[in-house]
Amino acid sequence: QVQLVESGGGLVQAGGSLRLSCAASTRTSISIYTMGWFRQAPGKEREFVGEISRSGSNMNYADSAKGRCTISRDNAKNTVYLQLNSLKPEDTAVYYCAADSRGLWQAPAPRTVYEYDSWGQGTQVTVSS
Repeated sequence: QVQLVESGGGLVQAGGSLRLSCAASTRTSISIYTMGWFRQAPGKEREFVGEISRSGSNMNYADSAKGRCTISRDNAKNTVYLQLNSLKPEDTAVYYCAADSRGLWQAPAPRTVYEYDSWGQGTQVTVSS
């Protein structure tokens, strides 16, 4: 089992950037988990943003995230990051970090919320126009 805590959200103007962090607490190492980022806007379903493989060598992004988002991880620090660039008002959402304990890699198919079994509490990102 892993506990996840996101941070780094906030209010930013359109065109700006944010770096979200996800700190993991686990008895082992997060290197056994495929790690993902999702987001949920008001009144909408939680949607896949992207994920990173256990070693950090491979990333898989939703079409809406390609070119503007970068996921990275530091397994030694048990931390995963989501760099958000060129933010738009439609990027406003709560961003969630998630862990897949099976460590699966199914790129390029987008992942669903049902495929991740541990979640953080989320961090709010608000983009003003």
